[in-house]
Amino acid sequence: FSSPTHPDHARGRHTSPARHIRRVSPDQQTRVFMSFALSSAAAASVARVSSKATLRGRSLRARSKATRPVRAMAVKAEVNQLKDGDKKGLVDSVETFIFDCDGVIWKGDSLIEGVPETIAMLRDMGKRLIFVTNNSTKSRAGYLKKFLGLGLEITAEEVFSSSFAAAAYLESVNFPKDKKVYVVGEVGILEELDGVGIQYLGGEADGDKKVTLSAGQLMEHDPDVAAVIVGFDRNVNYYKIQYATLCIRENPGCQFIATNTDAVTHLTDAQEWAGNGSMVGAIKGSTKREPTVVGKPAPFMLDYIANKFDIRKDQICMVGDRLDTDILFGKDGGLRTLLVLSGVTDEATLKSPENEIHPDYYTSKLADLLTIKASVNA
Repeated sequence: FSSPTHPDHARGRHTSPARHIRRVSPDQQTRVFMSFALSSAAAASVARVSSKATLRGRSLRARSKATRPVRAMAVKAEVNQLKDGDKKGLVDSVETFIFDCDGVIWKGDSLIEGVPETIAMLRDMGKRLIFVTNNSTKSRAGYLKKFLGLGLEITAEEVFSSSFAAAAYLESVNFPKDKKVYVVGEVGILEELDGVGIQYLGGEADGDKKVTLSAGQLMEHDPDVAAVIVGFDRNVNYYKIQYATLCIRENPGCQFIATNTDAVTHLTDAQEWAGNGSMVGAIKGSTKREPTVVGKPAPFMLDYIANKFDIRKDQICMVGDRLDTDILFGKDGGLRTLLVLSGVTDEATLKSPENEIHPDYYTSKLADLLTIKASVNA
């Protein structure tokens, strides 16, 4: 950390304690040095010393400033809890709700209480509903099956996964059909690449491969790989990391694409598990390259959805459980934002002085919106 800088510093009028000592007479050196030591906590605010009186006055002022609290640190950003009186106004102000899935709709394979009723109420109010997940392990078709299996009536057009976003991104940049993609990830990415007719290798086929090192061993890799997609992979291994590294580093123009960089994910409702950020981090470390991220909070999926449905972004509310993906995704995109505490983020984290991402509102769970229905029926 650097000390606060006095304007005199910027003008080169103060450098070091030694300079002060040279500018006073020898019989004053001891007293000057003692005063300087006493004001060391505010040394950066001490002006050039021209006399003992000047030193004392400025030292006292500097110490006084140092003891006062910094106003910017003392003021906490306002965090608005969603009250009953706010709910209908929020819902009425938007046309579309975009929901994260893990931590908002479900945890693992367990539906969060009150979600079906809330979805039904919003549909009855004429709202468009879209479900967006950073989890790339399933394709859109796979997620639709999960929704239906949990008893939620969702259509395929309402579901967007980061696996779909990866394939849609390659399609949007006219990825050459004669080139291939190496996949660190699971079946969701492979199914989406099949859907847009892009060749691939890796993925589940490399899940059991091992590297056995011997003198002079060289791993071969396909020179036609022009993109590497890194998604969540429960069977990630050293072979996949090395293969992806070789493609990115040695194939000219090879793209590095990450479905997301989430630190943790909800594989079960019992605990949080290491997320795709750990897989992406391994490839970043070995290639010294930053990936193109297509999932939240990057804007690609939002732009795709807004264009597809012709929605104004200020008519969308993003509902999520993560500050650094869902809420940042919404705020960067100009959306209304609602944080639910049913997933990753708790109230202490939200209100922490270190947190700089603040939603428009927060509430405990999505089903808190159901009081709108009760008030309308009253």
